Amino acid sequence: MTTTDPFLGGSRPFGLGYWPLPDDDPGVGVQREAVRLVSPDGALVRGVLWTPPIGTPWKTAVILSHPRGDFSVHYACPLLAAAGYAVLGFGTRYMNNDTDCLHEACITDVQTAHDEMVRRGAEAVVLLGNSGGGSLMAMANAELGIGDGWVGMAAHPGEGVFMLQVIDPSVIDEADPFATNPELDMYHPDNGWRPWPEPCTYDPAWVERYRAAQIERVARIDAVAKESIDASREVLADLQTVNKGDDPAAWRELRRRAVFTKYLTIYRTLADPAYLDLSIDPDDRAMGSLFAFPDPFDANYGRGGLARTMTARGWLSTWSGLSSGARLADTMPQVKVPTLLIHPTADTEIRVWQAKEIVAATGA
Repeated sequence: MTTTDPFLGGSRPFGLGYWPLPDDDPGVGVQREAVRLVSPDGALVRGVLWTPPIGTPWKTAVILSHPRGDFSVHYACPLLAAAGYAVLGFGTRYMNNDTDCLHEACITDVQTAHDEMVRRGAEAVVLLGNSGGGSLMAMANAELGIGDGWVGMAAHPGEGVFMLQVIDPSVIDEADPFATNPELDMYHPDNGWRPWPEPCTYDPAWVERYRAAQIERVARIDAVAKESIDASREVLADLQTVNKGDDPAAWRELRRRAVFTKYLTIYRTLADPAYLDLSIDPDDRAMGSLFAFPDPFDANYGRGGLARTMTARGWLSTWSGLSSGARLADTMPQVKVPTLLIHPTADTEIRVWQAKEIVAATGA
């Protein structure tokens, strides 16, 4: 059976079943249980508990999640369960929508899952993080002291650090997605770009300037986000001096300004020169990006990229490489439990040198 994309045309297979390939099916009858938990601050944490076949005892639990991804059906869950572990794959309160994602709240959800597995009898709980889940689980261990082991699978240095390498620094007006400084545009022929699928060649000195400009753009967005939050805090202080019963009109005006949430629209967030120039940080990857379809140029300007709409606080907590507390460079030195990092050398997003830095930074 096939289904047709109503917008782009074409068809794709439908109803293939859970396993992409027959060899992926462990075929040993692992068990599944829907799990619904409530965090201490009232958030819903949902997932699937995978356990070994009936009659097979388990002692160690593995929990895995991602700031916005649904890891209840992560491919590692049934395989680890078949190997004898209890595995709780779950989604945080921000599953499928990280617009207001606060890592500081996400780690509360991680602790909720951790404590549930301890309640169920786990003698040890391993924190497993895939992609952005790696920095989430490391932050949970560093900040909350939970977990008896940390495993990173294709773990990048942090959501914000990743944004630093993919954000388009040629944007000169955050309100205009087409406003561009051509000298900093990786998709401009004068800088080495060629139309897909031709490979591109960027001068190393230009790339160095490009990377510095990426940091500068993130800093500008940070400044806007912080200004909005500071303004709300100042009004909140004034609000404390007004009695809503005595002066409801004044209280109303201050209240709406105190709770105001600024939303940031962040255009063009798929612009890493290494996508199109494989001589930059060479490894086994193919040209292009996991987030493109298939040309990063189209995804940079169209549907694609990350962090396109964020609250001010969500941007600072999750996607700012300058402000987020979920940076492995900061948290890994505090991760002193047994640590394992698995890096796929054909990953289009994470470089070998980054994986080596994560290992070098760990306190284990």
